[in-house]
Amino acid sequence: MTETAVNDSPDRLADLVGALEEEIVLGWLQPRERLIEEAIAERFAAKRHVVRDAIFELERMGLAERQPNKGAFVRVLDPDEVSEIYEVRIVLETLAAERIPLPPPPEVLAGLRTTQALHDQAVDSQDPRMAFRANMRFHSIFFAACGNPHLAELIRVSAQKVHGARSLTAVHPSYLERARTEHWAIIAALESRDRQTLVSLCRSHILPSRDVYIESAKLRRRGKRPASGEVATI
Repeated sequence: MTETAVNDSPDRLADLVGALEEEIVLGWLQPRERLIEEAIAERFAAKRHVVRDAIFELERMGLAERQPNKGAFVRVLDPDEVSEIYEVRIVLETLAAERIPLPPPPEVLAGLRTTQALHDQAVDSQDPRMAFRANMRFHSIFFAACGNPHLAELIRVSAQKVHGARSLTAVHPSYLERARTEHWAIIAALESRDRQTLVSLCRSHILPSRDVYIESAKLRRRGKRPASGEVATI
């Protein structure tokens, strides 16, 4: 696991929140795992009050929860809740795709291409942290292009609520490769002014993480689990 340094700069809280958020998405911090302030402070060379504030922020984001007399833990997402949030995501993200001007401004396409090149590099080098950051940046640029910052913000918050559901696919090579392919298909649809394909891609692009998480939850309820190193099939 690669650590992210957190110092006493004005951005230290945001840096720590971002690092812990990534570790939850990538499955390096597991559901029900306790978030111990002392251990996090030592690991990131951060002061205790910064760690405490970061955990509170993770709670606000829906990624952590505090249990009386036990402390804070990585939140376990209920499969029904995940399904409901993804319903909202599909509506919001396809709405944004319907509003993006075709073709989009040249700077939007340039930003998407530059960011996807970084994502390609991360996939090729098997760097899940870089892949996560590039993926987030790609979608931020894409949805901002809809011209409605309130819609873009709702999309960001909705996706954040189910970050924990992505831990099964965010580090898996086949799903990273699928994301790479679909990102380039999105860019191609923007350039060719193919609205129907663009909307369809936006709808299908987010489904693997939902489906794999729900299928894995079903297996756990039956006392089963995917074989080591594998992801439940969908």
